[in-house]
Amino acid sequence: MPVSDKRKTVLVTGSSRGIGKAIALKFAKEGYNVVINGSKNEEDLIRTKSDIENFSVSCLAYLGDMGCYEKVRELFLLIKENFGPLDVLVNNAGISYIGLLTDMSPEDWDKIIKTNLTSVFNCCRLAIPDMVRNKKGSIINISSVWGLAGASCEVAYSASKGGINAFTKALAKELAPSNIRVNAIACGAIDTDMNNFLNAEELNVLCDEIPAGRLGRPEEVADLVYYLAEKNEYLTGQVIGLDGGWI
Repeated sequence: MPVSDKRKTVLVTGSSRGIGKAIALKFAKEGYNVVINGSKNEEDLIRTKSDIENFSVSCLAYLGDMGCYEKVRELFLLIKENFGPLDVLVNNAGISYIGLLTDMSPEDWDKIIKTNLTSVFNCCRLAIPDMVRNKKGSIINISSVWGLAGASCEVAYSASKGGINAFTKALAKELAPSNIRVNAIACGAIDTDMNNFLNAEELNVLCDEIPAGRLGRPEEVADLVYYLAEKNEYLTGQVIGLDGGWI
């Protein structure tokens, strides 16, 4: 894949499906080089890569756990080799866990924190040096309303997303002098496979609780991510709720 000196480059972690895929496709439509990542399902990743390339842009797909620093370091070497430094980093990789805290194993806790929060550190740690040198860049972290309000039976998930929110605010202050913006989107109930554990009746009850009366669409998250990447250079350090007025 030839190095491009004209197109901007975005990395979207956890982008083989759902919100991450919608974000990756949005940037592809806007002419970005797109780097996508998944941790397990290679077939989904390949399909997403093909969908992105339909927009006549270059796509680099990497299968690996973003919670592992060595994997992230390998990915960033590939990004630099193919495209040069990142312009935009979207930290979307995440998993959930439903259950009582007392039923959760230490291994499950570690997996949630590593996948949802440590991955954000790993990717930011490796993206920032080039952004600082170039005095430009945007980092968008995909969080959750449960990082703001907390959710019963989702303590580890809530803690990881609350950590992302604090991480976002602190890092934004650190990087603002270098003209690098850091923001987060606290998503509400978005219509993705993550909600497959709910039956039709439970989904209806959930929608009744949301003032907007429906689940959010992945494309709506993608539109906001793109806005944060491209617009308003004074907007940084914010955790923006996207939840239909739910929380």
